[in-house]
Amino acid sequence: MNELYLHPMSGAYSNAKLVLNTSDHPQGSVTWKSPSNLAIIKYWGKHGRQLPRNPSISMTLNAAHTTTTIHYRRREMTASEGISLELLFEGKPAPKFAERIQGFLGSITDIYPFLRQLHLTIHSDNSFPHSSGIASSASAMSALALCLCSLERHFFDTLQDKSEFLTKASYIARLASGSASRSVYPYMSAWGKHGDVPGSSDDYAVPFAELLHASFKTMRNAILIVSSGTKTVSSSAGHELMETHPYASTRYAQAGQRMSQLLPALQHGDWATFGQIAENEALTLHALMMASNPSYILMKPASLELIDLIRGFRADSGLPVYFSLDAGPNLHVLYPDEHAMEIEAFLQSSCIPKCEDGVWISDKCGTGPEEILG
Repeated sequence: MNELYLHPMSGAYSNAKLVLNTSDHPQGSVTWKSPSNLAIIKYWGKHGRQLPRNPSISMTLNAAHTTTTIHYRRREMTASEGISLELLFEGKPAPKFAERIQGFLGSITDIYPFLRQLHLTIHSDNSFPHSSGIASSASAMSALALCLCSLERHFFDTLQDKSEFLTKASYIARLASGSASRSVYPYMSAWGKHGDVPGSSDDYAVPFAELLHASFKTMRNAILIVSSGTKTVSSSAGHELMETHPYASTRYAQAGQRMSQLLPALQHGDWATFGQIAENEALTLHALMMASNPSYILMKPASLELIDLIRGFRADSGLPVYFSLDAGPNLHVLYPDEHAMEIEAFLQSSCIPKCEDGVWISDKCGTGPEEILG
């Protein structure tokens, strides 16, 4: 049996010798369903091999997920051969997505050499539409990472401990998409070293559910679709622009400070503090975009109109309803389950008519990924 070594300082999985024996002729499949997530403290700026410039914490979604199946079979290969892959997204070939996945799998053969010994057929399906304000890379790449860890467990009898399994899945997911590292845990998880988060690391996310107040575990998230069009500037490009951003160092310090303010609110059910930080973080993210060089704007006029409506309703009703945004124009409206009836009536009457084609997505805090056994 091959052994895997976890470096105690860096957390980097190194010296992996996970190679199939020549007598092994495996074939089969693994399937995972993994959710997307919404960052409350935003991750914006990275370095090295997908390492964050600042800590972040996110809400794990429920309805918005990706289901990924890897069918595998042994193949004959030479030393110069790379990854053998076919990929179907929602039942159809997706060349750009396949190119990205092939490049990612090729980049982790230092961790998983056995990938070069297999032919892989990957089926990936989303429960939500593309460009809907939901981070598809978080769900897709976390589902893929979980499948890869299942292959390791199956072939080499490692990762039998659930915590160890999820830590490595988070680590692998991070290498594909930073935000994906947070999707492997239920309810909420934190990524990035921070003194107030026990066990936190830049290498992988850690769960936060055990410290989370019950009211946040049932938090609702109404996603208001302002525009379903493709973003003019990708998140990857936005991260790169942070390298020369005039406010970068101030922003990274601010994120750490806001984490320290947010964590007690999450533990004690303090919705007012939570909401203030969530909204400020969303607007800070977009302010960073507008102050970058070159600058860009992803919010639309309807985004600002909806923000005004939500703030006005909160002031008039006294109900704890708040907004967030990812790197796009669509709003995430966050509120307690106990006030869902009143708040969703307001959304239906005042906000959803301003959405593109009246489209919105009803979601909530979720219980995390699920392995689907065939």
